[in-house]
Amino acid sequence: MKALLNPESSFSLSPIQIKRPTYYSSSSSSCLRFPLTGFNGHPWRRKLLLPHGGFKIKAVLDSAMMEQFGLKESDIKNPALSTTYRRSEIPKANPTVLDAQARVCTGPTQTRPLSEEQAFKVFDTILRSARGELKGEETVSKAQLGAFFAGMTIRANAFPEETQWSEGEKRAMDVFWPLLVRALPPDVLFIADPEGSLLGTGSSVGPTFVGNEAKEMRLVGALREVLAGGHLGYEEVKGVLRDVLPLGKEDGLVSGVSESLLSAFLIGQRMNRETDRELKAYCLAFDDELGAAPVADVKSLTHYGEPYDGNTRFFRSTLFVATVRACYGESSLLHGVEWMPPKGGVTEEQMLKFMGANTSLSVHQAKELIEDEKAGFAYLSLREARPSLYSVVGMREHIKKRPPLATTEKVQQFVRATGKESIVAGFYHEGYEEPLLMLMRRRGVHSGLVVKGEEGALSMTTRVRAATASKGFPVNYCSGFRSLSSDTALEADGVSRQSFNLEVDARNYGFEPTETPRTDRSVSKNIELGLAALRGEKGAAYDRIVLNAGIVDHLLGGEGAEDVAVAMERAKEAIDSGKALKKLLNYIEISRKMK
Repeated sequence: MKALLNPESSFSLSPIQIKRPTYYSSSSSSCLRFPLTGFNGHPWRRKLLLPHGGFKIKAVLDSAMMEQFGLKESDIKNPALSTTYRRSEIPKANPTVLDAQARVCTGPTQTRPLSEEQAFKVFDTILRSARGELKGEETVSKAQLGAFFAGMTIRANAFPEETQWSEGEKRAMDVFWPLLVRALPPDVLFIADPEGSLLGTGSSVGPTFVGNEAKEMRLVGALREVLAGGHLGYEEVKGVLRDVLPLGKEDGLVSGVSESLLSAFLIGQRMNRETDRELKAYCLAFDDELGAAPVADVKSLTHYGEPYDGNTRFFRSTLFVATVRACYGESSLLHGVEWMPPKGGVTEEQMLKFMGANTSLSVHQAKELIEDEKAGFAYLSLREARPSLYSVVGMREHIKKRPPLATTEKVQQFVRATGKESIVAGFYHEGYEEPLLMLMRRRGVHSGLVVKGEEGALSMTTRVRAATASKGFPVNYCSGFRSLSSDTALEADGVSRQSFNLEVDARNYGFEPTETPRTDRSVSKNIELGLAALRGEKGAAYDRIVLNAGIVDHLLGGEGAEDVAVAMERAKEAIDSGKALKKLLNYIEISRKMK
């Protein structure tokens, strides 16, 4: 293993200095300005505007810094809200039907049937859209039609009585179905009544529908089973996915299949609660898309699987945790997207892009950064690592609810390592912790960890658990496995592992309870908190970075982290010495030079 970075031997990047804020006022707002200097002394200004009592953060890069990094005005996005990173070319979904999808395209116990008033409004909207009476963003997309009617069909065929169609939904369908039969395309009619048994009269399309091209026929055959509440084998799911992805539009079709059929398939599998075989197919289907994964020559590599749709409320710490762990030889690979529905929250890609880093690295460039002792970590965008999976981002907004990919994309190995590998993934809904661990074992890693952090992300908190906490696993619940050196029974893949689960109480590790810093979709606020902590400013963000670095090191069985107290002190030293901040600044500089 190469020697760790000597902070004195790196190129000249001065630490960011947070100066005393200055106040000023204007006729419309009170303002607080934080002058920041860094990146070779160039000022990096944060201006906090409170217009008429509201709160808005606008981050301003000065011209000297923009010139140094080769940025143009067109390259800079307003980072005040994560929603500004949504790709403008993705068409907006019809809000009336999207709201209905949120209610009916979910699990057997979570579904909330529509009232009669809601059902009549939704079906009237669908009918008017199908007749061409709604234009632009009011149009109900094909993906929405597929997802909504798949939800209705699966509920009727396979859900318990309390989440099947309400009386109001039945009355609305009785009124609108004879009209919809004459207005909807055959693929949607098939999804709405695949066997011709649900709606009684009006259409015989469902039982005879087979699709058009060979790949669509394969999808229709699989979807017919899904709409009945059934499950598919590994090869069948993998075959469908590889047939239809990546998506490419041509004459209203995506990759030769209808958007309605594909969206119905994706949400239908989630509603039926995927089996292990189905999840494995989603997880592994595109492992060879860009060839064999490059192998980084490092002693340890942790793959961080944050939820791709980001944080909307609380500080997201994983990027800064990765810089800390890199200081003592624990390399990390972060991956994700710039923006992802349904939450559209703050992501690592947004933060890195705003700070000037290159977020379009190839898997081979990521490997180089992981091996480079000046950085020791890397971020990969799904856009570059798995184009097929990235192509579904726009459709996922129109599906509304999370498809199986939302689970499996967190358990990826875009780069391998010569040393030990670990995967850490966040979860929220009880019941997905074991499938995630199953996928990690399938990946063959030495250690795996699932964390129910705040917002279902990876950030564990120092906040005391509320007495009125939601049901299910509490925040800071962890479950996982780690490899053992002692002689024990081997698992099927030949690796002996020790399983564990616990609830992390930060008070047991010397942390005082603090409220989690809120960022409320603000990318710049998340950056500001992280940079201040890496500079050594004590507080809630600092504590969370130390807690998450130390606990992960310990639970994964990291070298030198057998004693959790020692692991915590090591993380603190990485921050207080300035090494962690230097790692982040090095990463930004090095990544920008990669073409």
